[in-house]
Amino acid sequence: MNKKYNLTITACFIAYIVQAIVNNFAPLLFVTFQKTYNIPLSQITLLITINFILQLLVDLISPMFIDRISYKNSIIIAHIFTAIGINSLAILPNIISNHFLGILLSVCIYAIGGGILEVLVSPIIEACPTDNKEKSMSLLHSFYCFGHVGVILLSTIFFLTIGIENWNILALLWASIPIINILLFIFAPVDSLNEKGEAGMNIKELFTNKMFWLLLIMMICAGASEQAISQWSSTLAEVGLNIDKTIGDLIGPMSFAISMGTSRFLYGKIGDKINLDKFMIISAILCLSSYLWIVFCPNPFLSLLGCAICGFSVGIMWPGTFSKASLAIKKGGTLMFAMLALAGDLGCSLGPSVVGFVSNLNNDNLKAGILGAIVFPITLLICLLVRKKTKFN
Repeated sequence: MNKKYNLTITACFIAYIVQAIVNNFAPLLFVTFQKTYNIPLSQITLLITINFILQLLVDLISPMFIDRISYKNSIIIAHIFTAIGINSLAILPNIISNHFLGILLSVCIYAIGGGILEVLVSPIIEACPTDNKEKSMSLLHSFYCFGHVGVILLSTIFFLTIGIENWNILALLWASIPIINILLFIFAPVDSLNEKGEAGMNIKELFTNKMFWLLLIMMICAGASEQAISQWSSTLAEVGLNIDKTIGDLIGPMSFAISMGTSRFLYGKIGDKINLDKFMIISAILCLSSYLWIVFCPNPFLSLLGCAICGFSVGIMWPGTFSKASLAIKKGGTLMFAMLALAGDLGCSLGPSVVGFVSNLNNDNLKAGILGAIVFPITLLICLLVRKKTKFN
C-alpha cells in the first residue's frame, strides 16, 4: 500500500471516534439537562428520536450528493457539522431562552454530520489500496467501540474530578477532535469506489440484486443482535446485581463495547490468517449461545458475563457484512454502503424495541424480552449459511 494512504486510514479511524462522540456523549448528560434546565423526560426522549431519525434520513439521501461533490469534500463537511453541533451543545442552551431548543438544534446539526460519517467512512477505507480490506474494515469499526468506551470512561473521570456542572467545557474538548480530523482529511488522499468516474449501481439495479437483499437482512440482524443486548445491559446489571446506575453503566455497556472492540481489533490484526465466512458463522453461533446463556443462567453475575460474550460475538458482523458486500457486488458504490448503513441503523432500533415490547407483555420480565429477540441471531445465522452456498465468497 502507498504510504501516503496511512494518513487516510488514520483519519478514518479518528472519524469513527467522532461518530462515537456524536452518539454517546449527550446521553451522559440527560439527567443533568433535566435538573439544570427543567426539561421533562418526554423532551429528553425526543432528543434520542430526532438524532436517530436525522441520521437515517442522511443515510437515505446522501448517495444523491456524495458522488457529485466527492468523497473528500463530503467527509470534511461531515466533520464540520459534527464540530459545530458539539460546540453548539456547549453554548446554545445557555444563550437561548428556550434551553431545550438550544440542545435540540445542536443535536440536529451533529446528527447530520454523524449520518454522513456512517455512510462514508467505510467506503473510503474500502477504496484505499490496502492488501487485506477485511482486516482494515474490522480494525476501522473497532475504533467506534473503543471510542464509545473512551467517551464514557473519560467523561466519567471528568465529571468526578472537574465536576459535572462544567460539562460544557468537556463538550468543547470533545469538539476539538473533529476539528483536528478536518485538517488530516484536507491533506489525506481520498479515493472513490467508482474508478475513473464510472457510475455505481442505480437503485433499480441494486434492488433487483438478490444478494443485496440477503446482505440487507444480515445488516438488520447484525444491528438488532448487537443493540438488543447493548442497550439493555445496564438494566440487566442494575436489576440483576442490585447496583448503582453509574456502576451499572460501566459494567454493562462498557464491558459489551470492550468485548466488541476486542473482537474487531483482533480480526483487524490477524484476519489474513482467518477465513471470514467461518469466523462470521462461528460468531453467529456464539451470539445465539450468549442469548440463551443470558436468559437461562440463574446467576446474575454469570448472566451479565453473557453480555460481554455477546459483544465479542457480534463484533465482526457489521464490518464483515460490509466487506462481503463489497466483494459480492462490485459496482454497488456509495448507494450500496448507504443502504447497508440504513439497514444497520434500522436493526439498531428494532432490536431494543423488540426486547422492550416482549418484556412489557411478560410483566416487565427483561429476560423474556431478550428471549423474544433471539429471532435476530437465528436469522443472521441462517443468512450466513445461505450466503456461503452462493458463488460470492
